[in-house]
Amino acid sequence: MNSPKKIPVVSKEALFPFILITSLFALWGFANDITNPMVAAFATVMEISTAKAALVQLAFYGGYATMAIPAALFVRNYSYKRGILLGLALYAIGALLFYPAAQFEMFGFFLVSLYILTFGLAFLETTANPYILSMGDERTATQRLNLAQAFNPIGSLFGMFVASKFILTALDSDKRNEMGELIFTTLDEAKKAVIRTHDLSIIRNPYVILGGVVILMFIVILISKMPKRDITTKYGSAADSFKRLFKNGKYREGVLAQLFYVAAQIMCWTFIIQYADNLGISKSTAQNYNIIAMSIFLGSRFVSTFLMKYINSKKLLTIFAVGAMITMLGVIFIEGTLGLYSLVATSAFMSLMFPTIYGIALNGLSAEDSALGAAGLVMAIVGGALMPILQGMIIDMGTIGSFASVNISFFLPFICFCFIAFYGYRTLKIHSN
Repeated sequence: MNSPKKIPVVSKEALFPFILITSLFALWGFANDITNPMVAAFATVMEISTAKAALVQLAFYGGYATMAIPAALFVRNYSYKRGILLGLALYAIGALLFYPAAQFEMFGFFLVSLYILTFGLAFLETTANPYILSMGDERTATQRLNLAQAFNPIGSLFGMFVASKFILTALDSDKRNEMGELIFTTLDEAKKAVIRTHDLSIIRNPYVILGGVVILMFIVILISKMPKRDITTKYGSAADSFKRLFKNGKYREGVLAQLFYVAAQIMCWTFIIQYADNLGISKSTAQNYNIIAMSIFLGSRFVSTFLMKYINSKKLLTIFAVGAMITMLGVIFIEGTLGLYSLVATSAFMSLMFPTIYGIALNGLSAEDSALGAAGLVMAIVGGALMPILQGMIIDMGTIGSFASVNISFFLPFICFCFIAFYGYRTLKIHSN
């Protein structure tokens, strides 16, 4: 009796386009995680509050919210390849705009640059995620997306490394005296202006180089032969697709779960620097904890992809969300380095959440609805734009009762993980199909 044929996660025919599109996951991961530490950097060099500096995240993730639906409609009417090329073009423009932003020394100009950059990322994510899902059997789609998404934190790690070694350590505005106090705040305006010009050029340079890399990637994909997917024919109106998606409980709740996940992820990774700063740790050293967290995230992504061979992805999502809730309680209530270690450990549980929620929410949708469904899940990234500002406001309070406000602020990601656990449970017991 012949054993059942094993279904490959990626077929030989789809291997090259899979590798090429997977490289984009690393490319937008780099942009995400070189940008997170910029909240702390801009707060110091531009002498603004943490809440105002968190507008970096509003601009960055607001770009996703603005462009996700237009990107899906574009892909629906044209092709995956054209969607990717337009995304790369916008990505490059936004990155290169950092040069004039640094010349004018305007925080608002930097925000506009990031906003345009993420127009491109919205196109890339809206296109690449469903493209990866379509590259093989539907039964291995979630595994395939987890595998592709595993390369996202590789780009993120490189972004964190560049931020730590080439930006944060080079900022003159972050230099401290023997008492651990910022020297920058004690200087007169003329000296501050010189340091500000220097530091903004340091922030600018990696983004300009990134723009060049993205242009190179644009050329490679432009000349590469990609498989054509029939996504433009026999489709009804977009309005009908939206109606079907809204009536789909598993998808509708999945969008909310994704919104809460991205919010939690961005809060945990953005404000790890503020959490460490409260313990007297410098920005550049604190960024090393972010790198460790991302390394754990990357390792856990591969482990969780392997575990999905034996454990239902919905059950695994629920288990990991509960684990994240536990570590968040440690972040909130344990003072000192143990609380910081709990924050780092949370990344192990976050690792599978984005692609798993994405795969569960889109599973069972028709090809007609998948593009707009993917856009809704990408649009949910707006969670990373809104809640960090609220967390920044809490952090700016200094203390709340006997607790440091930075500790209390992590109740926000705790609530997010509660909802994700709730969604995982519902997909197991209610949305089981």
